[in-house]
Amino acid sequence: MITQMHIKGLMFDPYNNAYIVVLRDEEHSDMLPIWVGKSEAGAISMAMENVTPPRPMTHDFMKSFLDAYNAKVISVVITDLSEHTYFAKIHLMYEDSEYTVDARPSDAIALALRSNAPVFANDSVITKQSSEELEQWLENLKPEDFGKLDS
Repeated sequence: MITQMHIKGLMFDPYNNAYIVVLRDEEHSDMLPIWVGKSEAGAISMAMENVTPPRPMTHDFMKSFLDAYNAKVISVVITDLSEHTYFAKIHLMYEDSEYTVDARPSDAIALALRSNAPVFANDSVITKQSSEELEQWLENLKPEDFGKLDS
């Protein structure tokens, strides 16, 4: 089973010196934090804030490429969590066929945002993320840890 997740925010984790995309299931309030690099966080932030760069970035180029061939991103699925690494698939529609492409979750999310495509997570991924560990991590955050990225 898969659950639709909504991108609730992007934040900096000072403890790991990394950025986090926070996904949330609105129905059950499950949260899924995905750690990403600075450039990936920047690409996601730009899409979340509807910022158009002066020249296309990688994800903008990919969206333009898909548009040029009338291909459409129909969904993104966070498929697995193994040894602290998340995995994702991008589901594409081209002509009358559906294709699935392996991707890093950060790239898949950045492309989903640009394509207005929904993001899902396998229920097994949500349950693998220990709620106890997540709760402890959230309790250590301070309000100043949230905010916009420095570009």
